[in-house]
Amino acid sequence: MNMKNSSGLVIVFLVMTLLSACTHSKEVQSDKPNVILFVSDDHGKDALGCYGNPIIQTPNLDNLAKEGIIFNNAYCTSASCAASRSVILTGKFGHATGSYGHVHDYHHFSTFDNVHSLPVMLEEVGYETARIGKYHLAPEKVYHFNTVLEANERNTVEMANKCVDVLNSEKPFFLYFCTSDPHRGAPFKPDNWDEPNNFGNRTEGYEGVEEVTYNPADVLVPDFLPDTKECREELTQYYQSISRIDQGFGLLMQHLKDAGKIDNTIVIYISDNGMAFPGAKTTVYEPGISLPCIIKDPSQTIQGTVNNSMVSWADLTPTILDMVNVTPKNVDFHGRSFNPIMNENLAEGWDEIYASHTFHEITMYYPMRTYRHKNYKLIWNTAWRLEYPFASDLWASSTWQGVYRRKEALYGNRNVNEYLFRAEFELYDLDKDPNELHNLAKDEEYSDVLEKMKAGLKGFQLKTKDPWVIMWDHDNSMQGTGVNL
Repeated sequence: MNMKNSSGLVIVFLVMTLLSACTHSKEVQSDKPNVILFVSDDHGKDALGCYGNPIIQTPNLDNLAKEGIIFNNAYCTSASCAASRSVILTGKFGHATGSYGHVHDYHHFSTFDNVHSLPVMLEEVGYETARIGKYHLAPEKVYHFNTVLEANERNTVEMANKCVDVLNSEKPFFLYFCTSDPHRGAPFKPDNWDEPNNFGNRTEGYEGVEEVTYNPADVLVPDFLPDTKECREELTQYYQSISRIDQGFGLLMQHLKDAGKIDNTIVIYISDNGMAFPGAKTTVYEPGISLPCIIKDPSQTIQGTVNNSMVSWADLTPTILDMVNVTPKNVDFHGRSFNPIMNENLAEGWDEIYASHTFHEITMYYPMRTYRHKNYKLIWNTAWRLEYPFASDLWASSTWQGVYRRKEALYGNRNVNEYLFRAEFELYDLDKDPNELHNLAKDEEYSDVLEKMKAGLKGFQLKTKDPWVIMWDHDNSMQGTGVNL
């Protein structure tokens, strides 16, 4: 064999080897499960059929629950849109990443450049990453997606239709699907104070959507809200917005089936924080942070189960990475994967969560740190001498304005004055007091419990490098004095 023929054979061999490697790589990638993370905006557990509301019409999300797992004790870590979303996609608390509050407009909070996010980590292992709808994160290089799809964030039917190409991707995909429903709609301040907010609903409706409307007499008023004409009218708008979410979600699942990917796609439904009413959103009370979490993983053999373990949005990124068998390098999460305990009812060691809220809008500064351990819950209001501030949309709500203008003593089941002027520490036994009305922090009988909960909270702050740990007796041991000597 001459040298020329030998060289040719070597080249052919190399080309065939490379093609084989590429084909093998593609096969490996295509075997990885796809992930859809569907995030609604200001949706509490109060308005879902699968969480016990018999009035709201959410058949598609209810079906997801029948085919998957409902988490009863799932918590966001900050009941504010941008701050919560940063935790969802990083597995770290916002006080450690600079994500203290809203990123848009003059608020201008932004995540530190060195933070690793879920879409970037998935892109590094060959995933197609795509987002559609509400983003509310910064900077883009930290929360980068390969594909950005445009659609009306209030029309989940239109959004679902825009995702067809992603669902048909040859590569495994991660789709971050974020609707603006059921967030309150503009204008936040109506011409007449007692007009209900539209929650994104409009008289002409949305193309492709069959709007579902509700009667104020039929809605369920949660205990923490006032049972008033204004509140009931706003709840009908809230319900209508959620039913629109459900319709788009159902269409997205149909597109997934049509793409032949339904049996290899993990589907997760969550909300960023609780309903946009005073007493829920922007608070760390249960209606603000205890949220829906429904997960369908085709690899799980058990369907229609309930998990009562305590999980938080800090756990989501490590859980998703675990579910797709990806182990990132040099990333230290604050949360942990709950994938191993997915099918357990109440897993051992999953009996505590933490929450950390600092800002909503920059004008709404009210740092709260929360520790829940089993039935006890501690809230530390570090700025307790301040009157509790309102998010602009909540202050203008007819639900609040009705109570405020009539100078009523109670807002729902809570004393208005106690809602506005809070104790430094709030300690509740949620087994006996699920509405968080009886503060045990000054009860001598619970002094040992209070001290243990304080120690647990401070330990969490030190572990996660929370700058507000300095508020414990001006303890600057973690961050120093800020003075260069």
